[in-house]
Amino acid sequence: MFGPFRQSATAFGGLLWKSPWRMSKTRKMRARLRLKAVDDVIATVEASGVQTHSLVRALALPTEQEMHPKDKYTTFSRTDPGYRKSMHKVPKWTRITSRTNPLGF
Repeated sequence: MFGPFRQSATAFGGLLWKSPWRMSKTRKMRARLRLKAVDDVIATVEASGVQTHSLVRALALPTEQEMHPKDKYTTFSRTDPGYRKSMHKVPKWTRITSRTNPLGF
């Protein structure tokens, strides 16, 4: 605690979560692959003939190819200055299935 080897204020501080401010190419590629995998599952379940409420909601969502890049990699956020937040900054962003955002954002 005291003496020549005590920690300075900068050693105490620092970033807690070291996440980059921009998604890398490989992270974007993996996000696209996850979206395509979800589309394949939805198509398979639809072909099986099962009718559920969640399947109807999933069929209303746009596919990965129909989505704009802005919607693939960012999501709506009320608290951000530009009302958009990069997907990798959202908690549990791999589990989010909402592919639509409010109109105008």
